[in-house]
Amino acid sequence: MARRGRDFIARHGETVFNAAARLQGDHPHTPLTRAGFAQADEMGAALARFLEPRPALTLWASPTGRALQTLAVVAEHVGADWHSARTDARLVEIGMGAWGGLYFADVRGDGPIIDRETGLFSQRAPGGEWYHEIAARVSGWLADTRDDEGDRLMVMHGISSRVLRGVMTNADVNPRLGAPVAPGLPQGSLVMIEDGRETVIHLGTGHAPA
Repeated sequence: MARRGRDFIARHGETVFNAAARLQGDHPHTPLTRAGFAQADEMGAALARFLEPRPALTLWASPTGRALQTLAVVAEHVGADWHSARTDARLVEIGMGAWGGLYFADVRGDGPIIDRETGLFSQRAPGGEWYHEIAARVSGWLADTRDDEGDRLMVMHGISSRVLRGVMTNADVNPRLGAPVAPGLPQGSLVMIEDGRETVIHLGTGHAPA
């Protein structure tokens, strides 16, 4: 049975790692840049306009600092207390294994590590995670939170949010990736999913891949 309520999924704002072209993946503490805070501010304003009058929102976030920083800014716009947010490790970004923290230019993969068409990783990092594993964990989170009532906001990451959106909209499984993956959106973007259909509420200005 489908959950009752709308799901708003936000991709966090630009971080210092994004600006420096470093791989962060599931790295827990990579703070937002000034541009990242501006992107969060824009998402919050867009969500506030969309929700008028403002209903209560259940808040969820990846436990990473960049997701929580973004959530705090967005929550202020919609009159929600970000301290009430719940976090779940299943909402974190793709695990980067041995590549975590490296500069893109220093990664030695078997050819290009980013697929230019999709903006996704085309190779699995040594000791890292792959898309079907993300699908399994976000699907588990969805099953465990099916009883959440009303609207809710989830602040996540570029790749993990694409997989979550793919699962929630019943997208086709990408045969190369082994998981349903929604189209990429810039950092600072916000979508709404209701009854399996996705609507872009705000298109961000970020430039990071995925």
